[in-house]
Amino acid sequence: MQTDSADILKQESENKMIQDAFQHLLDTYLASPHKKKVEIITKAFNFARNAHKGAKRLSGEPYIMHPIAVAQIACEEMGLGSTSICAALLHDVVEDTEFNIDDIQSMFGDKIAQIVEGLTKISGGIFGEQASQQAENFKKLLLTMNEDIRVVLIKICDRLHNMRTLQSQLPNKKYKIAGETRYIYAPLASRLGLYKIKTELENLCFKFEHPEEYQNIKQKLKFTQEEREQLFDDFTKPIREILDKDGFEYQLKARVKSPYSIWNKMQNKHLDFNDIYDILAVRIIFTPKVAEREVEETLYIYAALTKIYKPHPDRTRIWLTQPKNNGYQALHVTLMSKQGQWVEVQIRSRRMDLIDEKGLAAHWHYKHEVPDNYEEDKLTPLIHDIKEILDDPHPNPTEFLDAVKMNLYASEIVVFTPKGDSIRLPLKSTVLDFAFHIHTVLGNHCVGAKVNHKMETASYQLHSGDQVEILTSATQHAKEEWLDFAVTAKAKNKIKAILRRYNRELQKKGEEQLTQWLQSKDLQPTTQLLEKMCKANHITKLQQLYLAIGKGTVILDNKQYTLLQEQNKTKNNWLRKLPFIHNQKANTDNQLTIQNNLFVVGKDFNKKIPVVIDETAITLLKFPHCCHPIPGDDILGYIDDNNNIEIHLRNCPQADRLKVTNGNRILDAKWDMHRKILFHATLTIEGIDRKGLLLDVAKVISQDLNVDIQSLTLGAQEEIFRGNIQLKVYDRNDMKRIMQRLNNIQGLQNVQSFQTFNQND
Repeated sequence: MQTDSADILKQESENKMIQDAFQHLLDTYLASPHKKKVEIITKAFNFARNAHKGAKRLSGEPYIMHPIAVAQIACEEMGLGSTSICAALLHDVVEDTEFNIDDIQSMFGDKIAQIVEGLTKISGGIFGEQASQQAENFKKLLLTMNEDIRVVLIKICDRLHNMRTLQSQLPNKKYKIAGETRYIYAPLASRLGLYKIKTELENLCFKFEHPEEYQNIKQKLKFTQEEREQLFDDFTKPIREILDKDGFEYQLKARVKSPYSIWNKMQNKHLDFNDIYDILAVRIIFTPKVAEREVEETLYIYAALTKIYKPHPDRTRIWLTQPKNNGYQALHVTLMSKQGQWVEVQIRSRRMDLIDEKGLAAHWHYKHEVPDNYEEDKLTPLIHDIKEILDDPHPNPTEFLDAVKMNLYASEIVVFTPKGDSIRLPLKSTVLDFAFHIHTVLGNHCVGAKVNHKMETASYQLHSGDQVEILTSATQHAKEEWLDFAVTAKAKNKIKAILRRYNRELQKKGEEQLTQWLQSKDLQPTTQLLEKMCKANHITKLQQLYLAIGKGTVILDNKQYTLLQEQNKTKNNWLRKLPFIHNQKANTDNQLTIQNNLFVVGKDFNKKIPVVIDETAITLLKFPHCCHPIPGDDILGYIDDNNNIEIHLRNCPQADRLKVTNGNRILDAKWDMHRKILFHATLTIEGIDRKGLLLDVAKVISQDLNVDIQSLTLGAQEEIFRGNIQLKVYDRNDMKRIMQRLNNIQGLQNVQSFQTFNQND
């Protein structure tokens, strides 16, 4: 009886929670400028609630809370209307319940059904089990932009809520989902102008991938809050006076750099938290006195500010008459405060601010709902970019996703043809990118260009304002090395298409050479033999082997014949004693073996169990050259194409790609080292030169801390010195201790660490 009573109370509590969440959604919608279509929203809610009845999320809450939350984000944070809200409420119904798309269409009409169908096609996460399928699924997502952009917008809302509730997932799932989000969804949100959502997605990824560093930066921001508030008040006081005097209606906001953005800058520029000067920015949001003169009034405010403060000569950015490709408009200037600190100021009208807050959706803010023929002029550049990426009919999945990320996230430049026509290209685009943008034939025969009437090579990096005239030669053709400096998806796709034609001829030549060579050795080209040959040459596909032979990079000689005779396979029953194996299922032999002195994972290996790295396991794991973790670093594991286990830093660029292209192979990994193995690490130091400095550095490291110095190189230019110190340490704590002590040495201004790992220690 008590149990029944408890169940009733629990059900009543859940019902109230659901009803309160839906009422909050309705209240938000009613406060918006959209037409009031409460009846159809309520109908969609009741339908979805009934469809998901009894279903729970991993957190234990009723499943219907997720669609409500997605609809809330669509309404409140994107400013979308009733059609989008209904589609958000219904977005999981077809995928997870007994209802189909015909049911949705009959009850809610064609438009809502079309959006729900688009969401169903890309449900369950973009990325599946196979890399080729992952790329195909992501293509579906991109193609929906051309059908109805709201499919993508609601998908971003869905991902945002999933990230907000990611705590319930296992660590390996967290890394996979966070990796997908940072690699694809955050850039996509940025490209659509959804700055706030893009920032939150990045911060949530940072929080779940590097929890200690996230909390550390949050704490430091909290400690420095009072100092920032004082700087903001002092800095903005004369700005307020001049804006008041000129009769502007305005608002001043303090914008604090996000934890992820701070950490990213610390990593990329090797800075300490205290060395980042642009944590605070000031945002001026004004109402134009005359709507048609908002650009002129923005420039007027800029001129007024430069009379108060000195501007940084290289840090003024103007996106007014030519907005960014996501619609962003503003003027940014960095000014020197009276306190001796640089402060970035962003000047924008209220209309510009709305576009920054809600991105593409802001264009529909006063139209009350996205019309069927939504503003295609706003989407045309984006759709054009997407179509260029999709042009490649046979993309390598990783390269495809890299192209998407680069083209979505890149800042842009504006360059000019000889006739003065303007062309937008991603930042860091080259002469070659420009040539292929104009025409494939022009790109294929490009030998260089006249840039501002000066001869430059095809790899020359263009800058905004450059005028470019392409130079060609009939004897020039696309080369593989062009892929190293081509930036745009269009250029890369065209180069690869040209090379594919040429490579097909080389593959045929290589296949003929291999057949003849095997015949001369009395060997048959069996599948097993060819697979073994691929493995011996570190090649994954047979076609790549033929190509390598055709190019001459794989030579058919006696050494090749010897490789084919080797038998390396061994088994070890002692594996079950290793720390990350004893939690596996009983039949260890089918889950983990050793080949070539490396772990080989079996089909029943439990990916939910963390890889625990101790002194025994570390010698049987791969540590690729892309990153060099040492104990104490945030790491993850990855099952590679040979079923070996690789260990990467969680923020390693290669690991980011793996989370996206092969997220199902990601493993959680933890250190369990006992200060028995030394790891190579490198420190970079710089500062003001003085007599005896080198002796002080060596004394602190070798004598005081008893750490072995492998090598030390220093160079001085006038009064400034820079150098590298290679050390052997046990873990990250050793590095922190060394850096803390070195920072106390007189003259040392900056100490940073770069780690390398040597498995032979």
